[in-house]
Amino acid sequence: MEKFKVYVSDYDYPDLEIEKGILEPIGAQVIGLQCNTGEGLAEQAADADVILQQYAQIGRDTISKLKKCKAICRYGIGLDIIDLEAAHEHGILVTNVPDYCIDEVAEHAITLSFMLLRRIPMYDHATHEGKWHWKESGAPLFQFRNLTCGIIGFGRISQNMIHKIKPFGFKIQVYDPHVSSSYMRTFGVSKEDLDTVLSTSDLVAVMCPYNEETHHLINDKTLRMMKQSAVLINCSRAKVVDNDSLYKALRQGWIASAGLDDVEEEPAKLAAWTPTGNPLFSLQNCIITPHVAYISENALIECRRVAAENAKAVLLGQTPPNICEPA
Repeated sequence: MEKFKVYVSDYDYPDLEIEKGILEPIGAQVIGLQCNTGEGLAEQAADADVILQQYAQIGRDTISKLKKCKAICRYGIGLDIIDLEAAHEHGILVTNVPDYCIDEVAEHAITLSFMLLRRIPMYDHATHEGKWHWKESGAPLFQFRNLTCGIIGFGRISQNMIHKIKPFGFKIQVYDPHVSSSYMRTFGVSKEDLDTVLSTSDLVAVMCPYNEETHHLINDKTLRMMKQSAVLINCSRAKVVDNDSLYKALRQGWIASAGLDDVEEEPAKLAAWTPTGNPLFSLQNCIITPHVAYISENALIECRRVAAENAKAVLLGQTPPNICEPA
């Protein structure tokens, strides 16, 4: 007999067999929804004991209507799409998957970085137009070992990225006001202020969490600090980068190119989307991937398993291993 109801707010997996395999044996019914915006979720999942969440925005209004819900279990690390304060006030636990996709996001950021530093997309476009000369890319190329990589944020993904790119000879500097310089030195990198990282780096990788402090951290002012030959990479939340400012910077040559894993409107969280609303998609020197930095076959399986195990612990009256508290 089914004792619990677990709703999956939204998912782009082929099925929910992993979740069912973990939760059905304890008497949970797993019900898949496709409420990726979060609108109407409280009505669709009114009798939920637990909600597993991928992209859906779950704010205070939704949380206040979830009268039976004991937990919201994120498929992933970031918590900016859940109102943690409201959940805490209503006695709803929030969990995430903290060790998820650390390799994948670091490797995706490195791939975008190397591709743009070597101007691969530009050369590919030139050859398809019948241009067969190194000058056709319109920008100089440099040896990696003579370049400075600046990283914004010093979490586990940034640390993984540093470990992977150090053998290429980059000088690495990091901006993170919440981490000490002595700790950074144990990774062989220097702690610098934001202005220094932006103005002296050939490659700037944004790897910080998204919050009020980091909203539009990359904007007109900060982009103008960067070298004209610099490459910007963002595999963090899209809203850390002001897309209108970046468009101006790329069109007017403030920087050379950019690689993004998402755009500000976050298409995965919209019911309908076309690229025409964002001018970045019209630029050849802006490479955009569809929020896939976190994806690998192994990572997706692990993410789903851990999220379901968190839900299972809550339903059995246990303390889940990955509880997230409000700041």
